[in-house]
Amino acid sequence: MSASTQPEISIIIKALNEERHIRAAIESALAALRGMQGEIILADSGSTDRTVEIASNYCIRIVQLANPAQRCCGVGPQLGFQFARGKYIYILDGDMELNADFIGNAVRVLKSDPTLAGVAGLVEEASAENHHFRGRQMRGLEGRVGACRWLDMGGLYRRDALRSVGYMSNRNLYSCEEQELGLRLSARGWKMRRLSCRSVFHHGHTDPTFTLQLRRIRSGYLYGPGQVLRSALGTPYFWSAVAIHHHLIATLGLWLMLIAGILLLPVTHVMLMLWVLSFCALFAQRVYRYRSFSAACIDIVLWHVDAIALVLGALRPMVDPMTPVDTNLIFDGKVPQTTHQALQPAIAVLPES
Repeated sequence: MSASTQPEISIIIKALNEERHIRAAIESALAALRGMQGEIILADSGSTDRTVEIASNYCIRIVQLANPAQRCCGVGPQLGFQFARGKYIYILDGDMELNADFIGNAVRVLKSDPTLAGVAGLVEEASAENHHFRGRQMRGLEGRVGACRWLDMGGLYRRDALRSVGYMSNRNLYSCEEQELGLRLSARGWKMRRLSCRSVFHHGHTDPTFTLQLRRIRSGYLYGPGQVLRSALGTPYFWSAVAIHHHLIATLGLWLMLIAGILLLPVTHVMLMLWVLSFCALFAQRVYRYRSFSAACIDIVLWHVDAIALVLGALRPMVDPMTPVDTNLIFDGKVPQTTHQALQPAIAVLPES
C-alpha cells in the first residue's frame, strides 16, 4: 500500500507514562487491524517513562505534544487526529486493550447506517478498587447497549462526522472530552450507538479513593465539567451540558443556601432549616443508592470537591479549539532496522491471522 493511499482505519492511542500497558495496547491494535488497511498513531503527551521507547519497537507513527504545559485529556485525541488519515477513527487509551473483533463489527455497522457518527462496545473494567471506579460500574453507562449521547471510554468514529463539527477533541479540556464531542455531534443531528460486543479491556487506576482524588486535583482532571459548561455557552447544547452536570450545580446551590442561611440567621431560621432538610434528603438518597453509609459519605465529600473544581474549570482561560496542537513527530511509522520481522507495518493491509 502506497503512502498516498488513504487507510480505512486509524487507531489513535493516547498515552502519558503508560510503560506498563503500552505494549499490550499497541499489540491489541495491531491484532484488531489484521486483514484491514489501517494505521496506528501513538499520541504521546510528553511521557517521562519508557512509553515512547517501547512504542518505537513497533512500526507505528509516534507524535508527541511539543509543549508539556498544554497537557490535558482533550489534547491527546486531537493531537492524533491531526495525523490520522483513515475513513474511520478509533480512540484508544494507553491503558486499554482493544478486542480483536470489534473494529470489523463496528465498521460494518457504520457502513449500514449513514446517520451514525460513531459506535462503541462494552467496556470490561479491571479495577473496582476505589469509589470512582465502583461508581462507574454502578452507573453502567459503558454496558448499556443501544443509542447513547456520547461514546465514553473510546469508540470508532466516522471521519466525515468529526470534520462536520470542526475537530475531534477540544484541546482545552482536562476531562469530559468524549462527552463534549458527543454533545457537538448530537447538535448536528448525528447519532451514536453502543454495540453488544466487547470493545476494550480497561486496566484503570488502582489508587485508593482519596489518593486518586488528590491526583486528579493536581492534574486538573476535575476542571473538565466546568470547562464543558463554559465551552457550551451560546450553543444549542448548553442546557444538555447543564443537565449532565446537574448534581455538581445542585451541590453549589447547597453552598449558596448554607451561606444565605448563616447570613440571615439573625432574621430568620427558615433558610438554614431548608439547607438542613436539603442536605439530609441528598444524603439519604446517596445511602439508598449505595446501600452504604460510608460510601454515601465519600460520595458527598467528592461531590463538594468536584463542585468547587467545576467553578475553577469554568474560569480557566481557553484557546480556540480549532487552533492546531503543536507537535513533534518522533517516529514516522517506517519499519526500524532493529524491529523483528514479525511486526507488521501500521499503514498496510495486515494479513489475516
